[in-house]
Amino acid sequence: MPTERYDAVVVGAGPAGSLAALVLARAGKSVCLLERGPYPGAKNLYGGVVYGRVLDAIIPEWTDEAPIERWVTRRVTMVLTKTQSLAVDFRSAAWGAPPYNGATALRPAFDSWLAGRAEREGATLVTSTTATKLLRDPAGRVGGVSTDRPEGDIESRIVIACDGVNSFIAREAGLAPPLESAQCTLGVKEVRALPAGEIERRLALAPGEGADFEILGGTGGVAGGGFLYTNAESLSVGVVLVLDDLARSGRRPEELLAELSGHPAIAPLLAGSELVEYGAHLIPEAGLAMMPKLAGDGILVAGDAAGMCLAAGLFLEGVNFAMASGALAGRAAAEALERSDTSASGLSGYAKLLQSSFVLADHRKLRRAPDLVMSERMQRRYPALLCNLAEELFTVRNPEPKRGLFELARPARKRAGLRRRDLARDAWDIWRTFG
Repeated sequence: MPTERYDAVVVGAGPAGSLAALVLARAGKSVCLLERGPYPGAKNLYGGVVYGRVLDAIIPEWTDEAPIERWVTRRVTMVLTKTQSLAVDFRSAAWGAPPYNGATALRPAFDSWLAGRAEREGATLVTSTTATKLLRDPAGRVGGVSTDRPEGDIESRIVIACDGVNSFIAREAGLAPPLESAQCTLGVKEVRALPAGEIERRLALAPGEGADFEILGGTGGVAGGGFLYTNAESLSVGVVLVLDDLARSGRRPEELLAELSGHPAIAPLLAGSELVEYGAHLIPEAGLAMMPKLAGDGILVAGDAAGMCLAAGLFLEGVNFAMASGALAGRAAAEALERSDTSASGLSGYAKLLQSSFVLADHRKLRRAPDLVMSERMQRRYPALLCNLAEELFTVRNPEPKRGLFELARPARKRAGLRRRDLARDAWDIWRTFG
């Protein structure tokens, strides 16, 4: 592979990289989309839900073309103790028809489709190739990347780093400090095959409909959470674990996943399914607190490489933030190329575009959420409080008379080890975060 020259090289053909490449190619710029896997999505892993509003204006026909598994019409928010579960189960028929709210998808298929759309616009996709270092011009400006192929330098006027949470490109450019374990969680997932009709029977879904379970508790005392998503003919089940807490626990992530899968509320949904895939990956969870500088001379950072995954308890979103940031990076890069100014100043429009979009607006609004959701009380005490209170409320104790909710709440609160001032402080924090 001899030295090649492009207007831009995008490192990583995930959702952020493919959208950046697509927008640049559509603007008439030459762009190389570089992927280290044998195909886009080969090395990518996520929970399973795509929120596609970002695509409406970029690929209006995406709902007909994209390899969607199921349209999510059921959203379950669940808290667990070892033997109990309590859930808010919401359904909406509107989510099962255009414009749709969310969809489950498998990354190998979805990422390949998205990169293919970038190719159709004129981007050059190069797979099985790893960027090994940044190229720089005599003035020290980024001018492309070296790769692991012989004579594999790719020169460009702009590099867009979309190489994931542990982005060496952003670090080498001096835009991001070394990754800290406290800023990340470990996501561990199994995909378990089950016939489509059986999935629909067990989860009370119509054909083509899907369900999204987000779970607090059930992680063996390790801070984090769980999930279960429906695919066309499989279920994705997994845990998301705070790295530092996992290390302190001395437990294995697969052991914790097995415990969640065996919980009385989850096991019947998985019974008889066949394991077809197992994987794990790091998730950027610290939001604004871990975002690097977004632009330097000749370089932009987008997607998980920029820490733009939204992990806020009620809201667990990543692909939509990656796609939006990638598209805006492509737009800012195209505008800078038109002005022939790819300096950090010339690329500063990227941050302005992000500031005016939902990407940074949501991160600013929910900046307190990661610490709140992963706090000791939220992780260990509130699931017990809510489940115990529900059990007491719905247990019939004839011939004893029924007790009121407030009468039941006091002993439940004490058993959970919560003081009144804890409740007041946490209620205030919840209001400030989500209100």
